[in-house]
Amino acid sequence: MSTESRQKVLKQIDSTKEKSIKFLQQMIAIPSVTGDEGNIQKFLADYLTKMGLEVDMWESNWEKLKKHPGYIPVDRGYEGRPNIVATWKGAGGGRSLLFNGHTDVIPVGNGEGWSDDPWSASIKDGRIYGRGSCDMKSGVASHIMAVENMMAAGLKPKGDVYIDIVIDEEVSGHGTLDTVIRGYRADAGISGETSGLAVQPACIGRIWFEIEIQGKAAGIQRRYQGVSGIELGYKITKAVAALEEKRVATVKHPLYPKLIDAIPCMIGAFHAGNFPSSFAATCLLKGSMATVPGEDHEGVKRSLVEHIARVAADDPWMRDHPPKVRFVGYDAQASEIPRDHQIVQVVAKNYKEITGKEPEISGRQGAADTRFLNLYGNTPTVIFGPGSTAVMHSDDEYVGIDDYQTAIKVMALSICDWCGVAG
Repeated sequence: MSTESRQKVLKQIDSTKEKSIKFLQQMIAIPSVTGDEGNIQKFLADYLTKMGLEVDMWESNWEKLKKHPGYIPVDRGYEGRPNIVATWKGAGGGRSLLFNGHTDVIPVGNGEGWSDDPWSASIKDGRIYGRGSCDMKSGVASHIMAVENMMAAGLKPKGDVYIDIVIDEEVSGHGTLDTVIRGYRADAGISGETSGLAVQPACIGRIWFEIEIQGKAAGIQRRYQGVSGIELGYKITKAVAALEEKRVATVKHPLYPKLIDAIPCMIGAFHAGNFPSSFAATCLLKGSMATVPGEDHEGVKRSLVEHIARVAADDPWMRDHPPKVRFVGYDAQASEIPRDHQIVQVVAKNYKEITGKEPEISGRQGAADTRFLNLYGNTPTVIFGPGSTAVMHSDDEYVGIDDYQTAIKVMALSICDWCGVAG
């Protein structure tokens, strides 16, 4: 691609900065907590259709999903919650590229902890605030704006470009899985997940678990005859923390030099007792652990079960009443593509061209839908997005406007370099 064409598309992006900001604000202002994605998906499908793209919008077949090895159990189906793939047909002779992103977001409660309405999309000090601004509507918007600005600049790719916008990422990732089932594949992919503009060929895996503990019931006056679920639960909580310490000391991966940040293994919820004047004989712990690419996913699960069993065997009560470990809810495998893969190099080169700085090449400290594209979709996918993983899911969530603008430019130039430009 000529220098003149590159400068043309970059100038076009600069000239429409306010439009890009307004577009992202419109997206943020549409509440789309997981399970309620219908309105934003319809808004985006209409927008993409008006851009002149071929838009495929469909609702996932829950029963068909259940038959796929990547499926994890969920509580509801997908009526009224469609996925989208918009296709920009290339002129021919180039490589295809798939942009992937989700529009579902986590709940906001009653807005407590927020300085403003979580759906306000307000702007302050160069940031756009609101639920989903970071995770990851800004990533999705950067994909759409990159294509729209290339079209406005009169450029056409040689290879096909797919904009894949999915639902249910926060709970299962089934939206992206169903994109793969539907047959969408590309020579490479870019996920706009939160990376803080780092180029990330890898993401961690995430495993949710529960540990059910049974003590011995007793009346409050004879509580000394019982076995406290609270005390047993505290012991198991410390055991889980000890497993984390062991994993941090032994697990290694070059893209995760600081393992304490990357592979938490912790109890996040502790439930015991149900009345102030009643002896608590049971306890339910809920927790999460992470894996890095290359680890045996099922083996890591077994290591937790075996560790809890060893701790229980040393306790006079739990020896005969062992805790029950269950793996329920979110279950995502770690995933990576080679650090020297061409799509990684393309994105890194364009980040440097736009910013003048060497990009950070790292592993994402969060799970991502790239696992489905890499494992089942034959679409090697790198993560690059304007939002920060440290900010996602937080109150007063935000994305920097400059980072958003940079992402649009990097996405556009990456289309040019990966797909080629006709003419």
